[in-house]
Amino acid sequence: MARFKHLVIVKFKEDVVVEDILKGMQKLVSEIDAVKSFEWGQDIEGEEMLRQGLTHAFLMTFEDKQGYTAFVGHPCHVEFSATFSTAIDKIVLLDFPSVVVKAAR
Repeated sequence: MARFKHLVIVKFKEDVVVEDILKGMQKLVSEIDAVKSFEWGQDIEGEEMLRQGLTHAFLMTFEDKQGYTAFVGHPCHVEFSATFSTAIDKIVLLDFPSVVVKAAR
């Protein structure tokens, strides 16, 4: 069975302290066992025209869709989502079963 991915790409509002959001997100994923891995990064190479103002990407991996569903309903996620949502100016969100073509070594 394919792993399930949760990809969030955002542009934060001007007055947001991004480091606080990142700390909150790291705390969140450490408290929820359904999250098997978590990665994030900030764009440093993209051309403005192509990235459309989006600056940060967050990727979570779950064992399966049921793990993702458990994550979404978890009280810690519900609480953090309220804070995260108010910090966002623009967002793209994709949830999908992953197809690995070449695994990391």
